[in-house]
This record gives sequence, structure tokens and C-alpha cells, in this order.
Amino acid sequence: MADDNKFSDLKTTLIKAKTADAADASKVDNKRDSKGRAYATGRRKESVARVWIKPGSGKIIINGRDETVYFARPVLRMILRQPLVAANRDGQFDVIVTVNGGGLSGQAGAVRHGISRALVNYEPTLRAALKPGGFLTRDPRAVERKKYGRPKARRSFQFSKR
Repeated sequence: MADDNKFSDLKTTLIKAKTADAADASKVDNKRDSKGRAYATGRRKESVARVWIKPGSGKIIINGRDETVYFARPVLRMILRQPLVAANRDGQFDVIVTVNGGGLSGQAGAVRHGISRALVNYEPTLRAALKPGGFLTRDPRAVERKKYGRPKARRSFQFSKR
């Protein structure tokens, strides 16, 4: 009789686990809005990028301008396309970005971070492809503050022996 009770407890535990997994899966699917877009925020240095992705032809629009106009240097365009290439989704998503703060390099890093997070929100299975490349991790490096008694953060004034 005790064995029957253990079996029924195990059975209810398994049923609860399956329903919990189904609930988690439904939470993952709810990362898209009513228009089928996924949203994420990316940050790097002082830059903040708000990124929306949706299935499309692969266009990237940044602050209302094409990526080739906004990021004229090819290196910056390569940086923001890295997560799409790593996930084998280059040319499959349209990306709309609003980015502000910082310089162009920081903005490109923020857009890359935002695209990576939006891809995971859209398609959670891509996390395994993006995580090893470090695309989901926010780069914590920032400008070091200036110290008193020095002209810059670490530079010291020229020493004069005489």
C-alpha cells in the first residue's frame, strides 16, 4: 500500500513538472509583440540601443538611416552583424534600431548586444549559438575617471629633475 502511495506521489510530481515546463515554454513565446517583433535593449560604454527584429529581407535601419550611411566604417557594420552571422540568420531578419549616447564604436557594440538579446527573445534556441561568442554579455568596460593631481586618469605631469 505504501508503494502505491509513492507511485501516485511520483506521478503527480511528474505531471506538475510537465505543466511547469509548458508554462515556461509559453512564457518564452510571449517575447514577441502583436506585430511579431521581438524587442531588446543593448548597452556598451555610454551607448544604449533599443532593437526590434522581425522576419524580413535583412535590412538594418539605425535612427531612420540605413546601416551603410550611419556606420560608414566597414568594421562597425561587421561588429553589428556578428550575432546574425553566428546564428546563421543573416539576411532573414529586418532590424530597426534607435541608439543614442556615446560614440560610434560604443553605439555599434550596443546595437550588437541588442540584436543578440532580441534574437534570443525571438528564438530561444539561438542562445546556445550566441552565448559562447560572448554576444549576450554586456561589456562592463568604461572610461576610467580622472584622478586629482594628474592631467588624466593615469598620466602624470612631466618630471623635471632641475
